[in-house]
Amino acid sequence: MASIQEEVKLLGVKGSPFVCRVEIALKLKGVEYKFIQENLHNKSDLLLKYNPIYKKVPVLVHNEKPLSESLVIVEYIDDAWKGNPILPAEPYQRALARFWSKFIDDKVFAAVRKAVFTIDEKERENGIEESLEALQFLENELKDKKFFGGEEFGLVDIAAIIIAFWVPIFEEVAGLQLFTSEKFPKLYNWSQEFINHPVVKESLPPREPLLGFFKGLRENLAASK
Repeated sequence: MASIQEEVKLLGVKGSPFVCRVEIALKLKGVEYKFIQENLHNKSDLLLKYNPIYKKVPVLVHNEKPLSESLVIVEYIDDAWKGNPILPAEPYQRALARFWSKFIDDKVFAAVRKAVFTIDEKERENGIEESLEALQFLENELKDKKFFGGEEFGLVDIAAIIIAFWVPIFEEVAGLQLFTSEKFPKLYNWSQEFINHPVVKESLPPREPLLGFFKGLRENLAASK
């Protein structure tokens, strides 16, 4: 149990890749925390109090001090709790880790979302093309390393949980083949290594309910066309 001096709460939704990032970081550091499940269709007073600007999860509350945005929270966790470093010590490598983490959100996730959840055919084709291009950049960056962080996983790996776990679900929902072992062998091997890491495995939500949720979401979009 966390002491009064170390009260840690995480407001989140099981099934969110952004919340999962924070859970991986907390578990890696061995931080005990209380998970508070949010309903984003009926946001709690607590969520509105702690994140009045974006009104989104995840929100980490450490000794009543709230923080939002998953990558910001992961960096904070790395600074606040020692051991099992998430970011490299060397300034240039730290900057690179931040660059690639932002690239995953701005380029990879945005493109995959377009490829899977856009109704317009031309837009969807653009999304597929952009996804493949963005994944190729990551394939090249991974080189022959076990993880983006080297022998141990770090910030970029945590950011890329979206690719390792969520993208295959999106592919199944949309009947697409974006992220395959043939197209991206290094990235694919990395993803298997990463999702089977004990800390990561413990943090992942059940796959089947997510698959059902996103299938329903896509069907609703198609029906509203």
